[in-house]
Amino acid sequence: MEYKDLTVMQLVDGIKTKKFTSESVVKYFIEQCKEKQHLNAVIEVFDDAVEKAVEIDKKISAGEQVGKLAGVPVAIKDNILCKGKKAGCASAFMQDFVSPYTATLVKKLEDEGAIIFARTNMDEFAMGGSCENTYYGACKNAHDDSCVSGGSSGGSAVAVAAGLCPVAIGTDTGGSVRQPSSFNGVVGIKPTYGTVSRYGIVAFASSTDQAAPITKTVEENEYVLQIMSGQDVHDSTSIKNDFAVDSPKQKIKIGLCRQLKDKIDGLKNSEKFYLAVKKLKEAGCEFVEVEVPHIENSLACYYVISPAEATSNLARFDGVKYTTRSKTAKSLEEVYVESRSQGFGKEVQRRIMLGNFVLSSGYFDAYYKKAKRLQDLLKIEFATAFSSCDVIMTPTTPDVAFKIGGKLNDPVAMYLEDLFTVPASLAGIPAISVPYAKDGHLPLGMQFMGAQKSEKILYQTAKLFQDLFKGGI
Repeated sequence: MEYKDLTVMQLVDGIKTKKFTSESVVKYFIEQCKEKQHLNAVIEVFDDAVEKAVEIDKKISAGEQVGKLAGVPVAIKDNILCKGKKAGCASAFMQDFVSPYTATLVKKLEDEGAIIFARTNMDEFAMGGSCENTYYGACKNAHDDSCVSGGSSGGSAVAVAAGLCPVAIGTDTGGSVRQPSSFNGVVGIKPTYGTVSRYGIVAFASSTDQAAPITKTVEENEYVLQIMSGQDVHDSTSIKNDFAVDSPKQKIKIGLCRQLKDKIDGLKNSEKFYLAVKKLKEAGCEFVEVEVPHIENSLACYYVISPAEATSNLARFDGVKYTTRSKTAKSLEEVYVESRSQGFGKEVQRRIMLGNFVLSSGYFDAYYKKAKRLQDLLKIEFATAFSSCDVIMTPTTPDVAFKIGGKLNDPVAMYLEDLFTVPASLAGIPAISVPYAKDGHLPLGMQFMGAQKSEKILYQTAKLFQDLFKGGI
């Protein structure tokens, strides 16, 4: 049986009703990981995965209660902690780090019977948009191995798209789940800030980072996110966000942002975007023009705030306690300088330097303080925009996946890939990417953004969109 063709819910039902075993499912996906090693999406399969699957099967045979993810294998990004397992953040600095405790989101998944069976490739310390900035080597696109997977959660997106697992967990800071989901033709969400606890996630942009599921369908995505979400005593920023759908909205009102019109019109695949608008209108959706006056400044704002927070959070990585120490250092100063120079990759070093610059005396007010004020303004502007629509629709990315190495030496071009994803991150609002078309053989994703804690209408819109574009454009 091709288990990769079944949804998460179908796998759970099959395991619970004994149509097949969790052991056979886990072994199948482990074999898939081996067969598609060339994609470099999965960096380690945990050696106790099959054993845990056998335990689930025994519980079912004994008539014991099992959870909503009973026996389903789940892959996690390399920056999410699982006690006793390595979490290297795709960095030379952390290759020997073994998690001393388990992340809250992982515990929630395991409490429902999920088998955490593998960890996935990523950009080092989740900094990058292509999954090329990684100690393990570039992760390759599921549809074309000469193209990037997207990042930083590239490994998680490719693992789902290539059938290496039914669901994978990534983290999204400025588009790190949505962008690779678009590049690989899968569904990825960034929930409202605080919906998923960050306890046990090695994250460095504290004010925007959120963990989230990547799945083949919208229904699976919603199913897994409901399990992962909830308040956590270990994370003061976590919130209660109940988005179970009771009665769906009869007519969805979709906003098109006036400030982004010229950018969308200038895209290579703008025609496909407007064909999607036409099809949604025919399906009964109403379209309105909305204003988010400062949305065009989002990218500049993000690349001030994110490096500043990363600089601060990475300061403890000095070669003394948490990370690998330089073997050539002969003084305390050399321990710091050489360990960090050898341990951090180029992109991480670039962001540390940017962060130190905007936080330095004389530039703090000019850059960081202004960026934080703009972030607050964006939250207000989005709230105003959502008073006249249910969701705002944009492309997820400016184009399809680009060639490996194509933008590695042009950081500005790389950062521009986040053009449409960064605004939602800064505003702390939910946004989801759903595949809908292809340019040649490479997928395109559509992004829907909603007001804070509006995952209910966001998923409803995404399901409608998914059903309309199952055959693509």
